[in-house]
Amino acid sequence: MAYTAGRTILRTRTRKPSGTRHPLVAAAMVLPLAALLVVVFGGWDAVVTQASSVGAMLGR
Repeated sequence: MAYTAGRTILRTRTRKPSGTRHPLVAAAMVLPLAALLVVVFGGWDAVVTQASSVGAMLGR
């Protein structure tokens, strides 16, 4: 039989931890969707109103 344990351990050590993402990457993923939502749902006023409502609900 082939010895594969060494390769398996090497492969698992080189993976990036899941759940961690650079903030700029996260922003680059979210901004196109946010721009689309601004266009679809009526401009900046609606976005600001919703954001302030969410902020108030979160206690900020």
